[in-house]
Amino acid sequence: MLEIMLMVCIGALAAVMANLGIAVFNDGIRPIVPENLEGRMTRKELGVTAFAMSFGLVIGFGIPISIAGSIILIHSILLGSDIIGLALDRGKVKTTIAAIIGGLYGAGIYMGLQVVVDLFTMLPFNFVDAFNKVGDPVVVSFMVFPAIAIALQFGVKKGIIAFAIAAFARQLIVFTNGAELIKIGSTPVVLSPEGIALVVGMFLLIFFAMREKSEETNLSTLATLFTDRVARIKKHRWILMLSGGLVAAATNLLLIAGDPISLNLLAEGKMSEGGIAALAKAIGFVPLIASTAIATGVYGPIGFTFVFAAGIFAPNLGIALLIGALIIFLEIQLLTKLATFLDRYPGIRASGENIRTAMSRVLEVALLIGGANAADAIVPGFGFFAIAGFYLINEIAGRPIVRMAIGPVGAIIVGIVGNLLVLLGLYTP
Repeated sequence: MLEIMLMVCIGALAAVMANLGIAVFNDGIRPIVPENLEGRMTRKELGVTAFAMSFGLVIGFGIPISIAGSIILIHSILLGSDIIGLALDRGKVKTTIAAIIGGLYGAGIYMGLQVVVDLFTMLPFNFVDAFNKVGDPVVVSFMVFPAIAIALQFGVKKGIIAFAIAAFARQLIVFTNGAELIKIGSTPVVLSPEGIALVVGMFLLIFFAMREKSEETNLSTLATLFTDRVARIKKHRWILMLSGGLVAAATNLLLIAGDPISLNLLAEGKMSEGGIAALAKAIGFVPLIASTAIATGVYGPIGFTFVFAAGIFAPNLGIALLIGALIIFLEIQLLTKLATFLDRYPGIRASGENIRTAMSRVLEVALLIGGANAADAIVPGFGFFAIAGFYLINEIAGRPIVRMAIGPVGAIIVGIVGNLLVLLGLYTP
C-alpha cells in the first residue's frame, strides 16, 4: 500500500503542477507553457502539443525500458502526467479532476507494469530473461556521452582526446580492481570502471566549458531579464519541494529511476554505480533545465534531477523524503545566482543542449544494440533480421517511432512472434 500511495501521490501532484503551469517534465514543452499562461495559445492547442510530444515517448520508450529493468522509468509517469494536466483547463473542478486522473494513472503504471511482466511469464515461451539483455550495453555505452558532448561543442579533436582519456581511466580502474591495488585495511576497494570514466568525462566537459568566460559588463543578463519568472517559481517552492521529496522516497524504494542507465544499474543491484550515474546525469542537465526554468517561470517536477541520486544514497525512506525536498528548496533559492553563473560562463550554458543531444544519441545506439542482442537471444538469427528491418523501415517511414524505442519495442515484438512460432510448432526454444 505504501508503494501504491507513493505512485498515486507522484502522479496526482505532477498532473496538478502541469495543470497550473507550475512545473512540467518534458523539456520541450516547458518553453511553450507560458504561451498559454499569457494568452497567446489556447489550452486545447497546448494539450494537443503535449500529447504529440510525449505520448510516443511513454509508449515506445518509458514503458518498454521499465519492463526490461522491472523498475519504472520516471518518463512513464511524468510524461503522462504532463498530458493529463495540460489537456484540462485550469480551475478548481478541472484541477481536481486532473489530480484524480493523475493519481489513477500513477497507480495504473505501477500495477500495470507487474501485470505485463506476469503475463509474459505465463506465455508458452517466457522471453523475459532474454529481453532483459536490452539494458546490457546501456551502462557501458553511457560513459561516452561527455566526449560526444565535447565533440559537438568544442570540435572533434577535443572530443577524441576526452574519449581517449575516459577510456584510459576506465581500463586503469579495471586493472587496479583486478590487482586489488586499492585497499581499506586488508579489504580491497572495488570501483566502478564506467562510473570513473563518466566522472572523468564530465570533469573534462566542465573544464572546456568554463574556459569560455564573459566580460564583467555582460553579467546577470539572464537573471535581470526574467526576475518575475524566477519569483513565480519561488512562490510555488513548497509544492515543488513535496514533489522532490516524494520522488526521492520512491527512488529509495527502487520503485522508479530517473534514466535508463541508473535504472539498469539499480536492477543489477549496483547501488553506488547507479547513484554515480544519476549524479553525473543531473550535473550534465543543470544548464538546460536551469535556463528553461529561468526563462519560462515553469520548473520541473524533479528539479535538476539530483533527487534521484539523493534517493539512491539515502539510508532510508524518511531521510530520502527530507533530502529530496531540501534539494529542491536549495535549487530554487539558488536560481538567481545560477543565472549569473551561466551568464559568466556561456560555455556552460551552451553545454546543456549538447549534453542532451549526446545522451540521446548514445542511448539510441546502446538501446538498438541491446534490443538486437535481446531479440537474437529470444529467436536466434531471426532476432537480428527483425531488428535491422524494423529500424530501417522506421527510418524510411519518417520515424513514427523514436529511435531510442526501436530496440526495446522490436525485442518485445520478436518475443511475441517467438511465442506464435512455438504455438505453430515452427520454433523450439
